[in-house]
Amino acid sequence: MQPLKIDKRDTIEIWTINLPEVANAITDEDFIAAFEAAVDFANADTAVRAIILTGEGKVFSAGGNVKEMADRRGMFGLDAIYQRYAYVDGIQRLPRALTRLEVPIIAAVNGAAVGAGCDLAAMCDIRIASERASFAESFVQLGLVPGDGGTWFLQRAIGYARAAEMTFTGDRINAETALEWGLVSRVVEHDELLTAATDLATRVIKNPPHALRMAKRLLRESRTGELESTLGMAAAMQPLAHQDAEHVRRIGKWRTA
Repeated sequence: MQPLKIDKRDTIEIWTINLPEVANAITDEDFIAAFEAAVDFANADTAVRAIILTGEGKVFSAGGNVKEMADRRGMFGLDAIYQRYAYVDGIQRLPRALTRLEVPIIAAVNGAAVGAGCDLAAMCDIRIASERASFAESFVQLGLVPGDGGTWFLQRAIGYARAAEMTFTGDRINAETALEWGLVSRVVEHDELLTAATDLATRVIKNPPHALRMAKRLLRESRTGELESTLGMAAAMQPLAHQDAEHVRRIGKWRTA
């Protein structure tokens, strides 16, 4: 079974976490490697203009494999010093991969997004939720901390105070609360989730691909960079955009409209 199914629909790719037997847990090495490979292929293929990430079955992702934790199997059975490296060489590869992804990615959250699953959704550029979706930064309830970079991503999505509430309580929030807090941009009927995500992706891919990738890079860098460095990057990117054939074509159409 493929841990990550990829369905290509013209210039849109739908990535489905395909591990329903473990509630789409994302700590398995096979899944992490498949996810990294998908990112690298998307970056290299300029025909890919947008990606939708969702989960197979009723769950978006339960995050870590709790049964393996309880049984102390795999990385969870290592001594502390080696477990540290297992996190760096394991699940922390996911945020690094998503940070280097050049293509806009939309999380279509079809069900529960718990722990690292919640963080994975927060790592995406845009999030749309099914009415059945829920979110929990549940690590503390198991006596753990977010080991996957969730403290960095979640507060940038919903602000420090609300991220602190989710992190310190571990409480689950429903789709409507996620919308109110800005964790998702839209809540739709469950059966309409992929249609809504695809419609959004279609609006994205109408724009020139090189400009899209540069705009995403600029947005990402602007989250942590100083204004002057952001201005410098924008000044370097914009002349490239001005020379792109798609810009020349579109500005020509605008002049004659």
